[in-house]
Amino acid sequence: MRGLTCAGPRARRSARAAIAATAVFAALALSLTACATGGTGARDEGPAHADSVGGTAASPAPSPSDSYRRVDAVRLVRDDPEVSDAVKRDLKPCAGDDYPIDVSYGHLTGGSAVDVVVNVLTCRDAVGVGSYVYRKSGGGYRNVFKAEESPVYAEIDRGDLMVSRQVYEKSDSVSSPSGENVTTYSWTSGRFVEESYHHTDYGKAIGGGASASPAG
Repeated sequence: MRGLTCAGPRARRSARAAIAATAVFAALALSLTACATGGTGARDEGPAHADSVGGTAASPAPSPSDSYRRVDAVRLVRDDPEVSDAVKRDLKPCAGDDYPIDVSYGHLTGGSAVDVVVNVLTCRDAVGVGSYVYRKSGGGYRNVFKAEESPVYAEIDRGDLMVSRQVYEKSDSVSSPSGENVTTYSWTSGRFVEESYHHTDYGKAIGGGASASPAG
């Protein structure tokens, strides 16, 4: 689970059983995915997500003292000069006012205000094309992290930022990547610093379990 998730009614196109075999996603922190229309519609399908893993430990929801306020994620991304023109150009509703965006709220940067994690996805396959972290700054939000090497997906993991990138071979379908690279970042001295990195190979999962190995 990504944590505090307000999941939409759409089912995933693939359960990605191989991911469930890995221990790298155990005990993911509970995050909140906004599910309203008009820029905070959640996509709950496709290989970019990691919440098909069962048995994860859920953390409590932010209390009212956390000053949590839902943001207009579409506007946040479109007004952000750090976001590439390609991502902005492709950020369109999939149906009606339902945009392919996941929004999570939590404490990542050590401030008193809640930080915002935004993932921009494709409509057809829900593949992540851009992941961003916004920190409260004055009366608005400041971009303090971006990753636009698709496929990519960012999540809040017990106060750290976890960024997953699917690995595809030439013969892989979108729903069946060969592996995954996961990098965990912690907020240090005013910026995100890489804390750990590991690769999971799904190629052996069919025969009895995925193989996860640290790297770096």
